[in-house]
Amino acid sequence: MDRIRLGILQVNNDKSEAIGDHFPDDSHRFRDLFDQLEQRFRYRIYMTIGGELPQELDEQDAYLITGSPLSVNDDHAWLPALFDFVRACDAAKKPLVGTCFGHQAIAKALGAEVGYSDNGWNLRVEPTHFRDFKPWMQPQQDLSFYCSHKEQVKSLPEGCELLGSSAGCAIASFSKGSHIFTTQMHPEFNRPFMEAIVELTRDELSAEAYQTAKDTLATEPDGLVFARWATRFFLQQGQDA
Repeated sequence: MDRIRLGILQVNNDKSEAIGDHFPDDSHRFRDLFDQLEQRFRYRIYMTIGGELPQELDEQDAYLITGSPLSVNDDHAWLPALFDFVRACDAAKKPLVGTCFGHQAIAKALGAEVGYSDNGWNLRVEPTHFRDFKPWMQPQQDLSFYCSHKEQVKSLPEGCELLGSSAGCAIASFSKGSHIFTTQMHPEFNRPFMEAIVELTRDELSAEAYQTAKDTLATEPDGLVFARWATRFFLQQGQDA
């Protein structure tokens, strides 16, 4: 079988000394995650943070929008075009996955509210409890993820279905038909990267929140299970199950 052409829309260009100089960027973290599986993809990275987007939807078979420390509510010059791209994928039923910022960008593009959590930073390993399982979500189980966010989706976009919630995020995962699939969490993170994020954010956390974040790092997250779910999602090519 030919490899799926996966377009990764990178919405982060971390140039910080603490993070950018020591870890792969977002698109490469996803490549490293997916490359652990039997299925192999043909990747194309789009530096969307610099204004780069596919000229045609059919340039790739499926797309993924990465996470970012930026906000979907900020006035970034490239954001309106990204929202238009999300709506074009939706209209064409092009397979699209969003994580963290990508999850929020898809929700906002489809008319939902995104805003700050009442609880501030959610920085830890946290389980997402799934209330529904789509055909691509095998094995059917709750998944623990690294999470790092202080904004979240506040309302479900019209026509979308809530899939999962966590203690710190009511709308932690949603889908639309069989062509959109999202998570607020970070399946692509690994422990050294998450440890660096926790330390970088320490001054913004209460002592209790910092200790909780540190304590939960002993939990092994389920990023690889999510990667298998996403691979099945891509393989179905957005066809209704």
